[in-house]
Amino acid sequence: MSIIFHCEYCGKKVEAKDGSGGKRAQCPACHNKVYVPDLESGEELKLAPIDGEAEEKQKELMIETHYLTQEILLEREVPEGTPGTGRPALEISEKELTKNIILYLRQMANGDLDDATRTVDSIAPHGRQAVKILDKIAVSEMPEPELADLPPQVLSGLIRNLRTRIS
Repeated sequence: MSIIFHCEYCGKKVEAKDGSGGKRAQCPACHNKVYVPDLESGEELKLAPIDGEAEEKQKELMIETHYLTQEILLEREVPEGTPGTGRPALEISEKELTKNIILYLRQMANGDLDDATRTVDSIAPHGRQAVKILDKIAVSEMPEPELADLPPQVLSGLIRNLRTRIS
């Protein structure tokens, strides 16, 4: 005589050898490890009916969660202003912002990471304006005098890095 029970994962009917009661085995349908009930010891196999309505509600909630997560991840519009304050950023001239961007690029090239972090914090609230300045620097055939000693590939990489940080 064999032991017949339902897999706790996939619900398929499983048939196990007599001597396998009380042990774990692999479900032939879903390949999950399942407990084979020991019917000789009088152990009762407890099965609960599946609530189809609750399962459907759970599925709908998971789909909605997925769509909301995707919407949040795909949002590209970053509000202007200091992060987390909800206030608009203080106005800054293009010349001052350009000076800060060049300072940041120089600090990164020199390995002054702490100073560069403080500088990028002053640049980030002006993201759109800073990106335009970075684009001008990137396409310029003649780099700013403060950056002239940097190899073009290094400067390009630093510009990409800053652009990513503020976008």
